[in-house]
Amino acid sequence: MAEKRAVLVDIDGVLTVSWKPLPGAVGALREIRGAGLGVALVTNTTSRTRASIAGVLTGAGFPVTADDILTAPTVTAAYLARHCPGARCALLNSGDDIREDLTGVRLTGDDDMGSDMDPDVDVDVDVDVDVDVVIVGGAGPGFDYAALNRAFGQLQHGARLVAMHRNLYWRTDEGLQLDSGAFLVGLERAARREAEITGKPSAAFFEAALAHLGVAAGDALMVGDDIESDVLAAQRAGITGVLVRTGKYLPETHRAASGSPDHVVDSFADLPALLGLGEGASSAQQ
Repeated sequence: MAEKRAVLVDIDGVLTVSWKPLPGAVGALREIRGAGLGVALVTNTTSRTRASIAGVLTGAGFPVTADDILTAPTVTAAYLARHCPGARCALLNSGDDIREDLTGVRLTGDDDMGSDMDPDVDVDVDVDVDVDVVIVGGAGPGFDYAALNRAFGQLQHGARLVAMHRNLYWRTDEGLQLDSGAFLVGLERAARREAEITGKPSAAFFEAALAHLGVAAGDALMVGDDIESDVLAAQRAGITGVLVRTGKYLPETHRAASGSPDHVVDSFADLPALLGLGEGASSAQQ
């Protein structure tokens, strides 16, 4: 493999599962950083803010800061600022409040629902509210019928559909769990509207990561457990792709993929060897 200057790394399923470090991941990231390579953690996670993610990872021993993390919400905020500045947006998302990472985004809950809005409710907007954009984040308890039907009504009234990703599922310590991509297909079909995707696998997401690191695509490597959204999407952007057999990896998904990864390794722990950073580099899988 040609020498690389930077590594883009998915978090969920690559470094952690249910936010618990995978074997060897902490040591591998320390070795990569110790070799002087740039690191960006690029994730479609919509359940936590960058600061929250950094806190969890540093607590587990990973050498990262919030500045190393690029999330789908942060890229979404930049996308909306460019393409529909000032738009009134309804957020459909489950998990912790990610509003602090949606800098500059005008969310209807901020000025239409009042200051006493229940903080455990992600979005509670009547169809009558004038909404310009429906933003779809990650799935979970907030993706109930009422929330989805409300979004459907807003789309029928002319709102644009912007989704942070198309992930169908992710892996937790309890197994695979449905993600918002499974519901997004239904919204698109019912509203006859195609979603604008801001997170992986969009080219803009990878471009933002490269710009953040200050490197060209040919100088970077992307490590992920999602062959389509992580690896092949990065390869289409000119970045070397590495698929790990952890997280959501399934042999049948690998076989049915639209292309072939540049490299496949058993886990992130094998990455230093693949990069030629330590002993055993010759055993890295091609």
